[in-house]
Amino acid sequence: MTLSALIPIYNYNALQLVQDLHELIQREQIDAEVILADDASSENTEWFVKVRELPRLTLWQAPHNLGRAAIRNKLASLAQGQWLWFVDCDTALTATFSFKAFLEAAKDAEVVCGGTTVPEEQPEGASLRYKYEYTSSRVAIHDRSQTPFHQLTTCNMLIRKSVFTSIQLCEEIKEYGYEDALFGAELERHQVSITHIQNPVIHLGLEPNNIFLDKTETALRTLYSLGDRMQGYSRVQDTARRLQRYGLSGFVRRCFSLIRKPLRRHLEGPNPNLTAFAFYKLGYYLTLN
Repeated sequence: MTLSALIPIYNYNALQLVQDLHELIQREQIDAEVILADDASSENTEWFVKVRELPRLTLWQAPHNLGRAAIRNKLASLAQGQWLWFVDCDTALTATFSFKAFLEAAKDAEVVCGGTTVPEEQPEGASLRYKYEYTSSRVAIHDRSQTPFHQLTTCNMLIRKSVFTSIQLCEEIKEYGYEDALFGAELERHQVSITHIQNPVIHLGLEPNNIFLDKTETALRTLYSLGDRMQGYSRVQDTARRLQRYGLSGFVRRCFSLIRKPLRRHLEGPNPNLTAFAFYKLGYYLTLN
């Protein structure tokens, strides 16, 4: 089998995505399967009945919550394809999305990243995540290719199965955040070939500002716990270490403590500033020392 499309599921109805993938595979005549792994969802599971009717589709359900890294490793273990394509459940295919474009690019690389974009309309209350992801999605292929491992995300990523199974995602990471970045660092250390193409999916699951900030704080705690393994792969961590080297980390930490509450109120508001968000992340990370 050429390709396995792998989708981790958690409390999200991905029926439309699965149906669209099924149609695309038929239209492009790809030798492919679709595998869903439900990470012990407690809601939004009624659609499972409908997807079981689709051919060449497997639905695996975890007996308990495994976490973001472990559920993706499980998907890879179930796959029969030579190539693994990972996508998050809260995404949609663009009109121009193509598996053929991925497989063509894979002739010259072992990992192909297609990128993500945002919906045309900003979801209500999600201005921070929308701005952040919109800015990220506007980074040109040329710029992404300058630091290809730093730009890696497992959402909309094609990877040779033998490469993924030899490295895998770090299951030590139990909470949200940085499993993708650490995987990118491991791929570079193993000198795996990687390329970026313009073949995005649409990220639909944009959280309200307060929830996104809570998840950001969780991710930063994960980053702190990873220590030296993320050196050179996290702008926040690298900046924090430079401040420590020059004896400025305490000053910045105190400044953050003074303005943390009003800064958070601003970021939860309708028009958050991304520079302010970057300072919030740096300040919060410094409080973890």
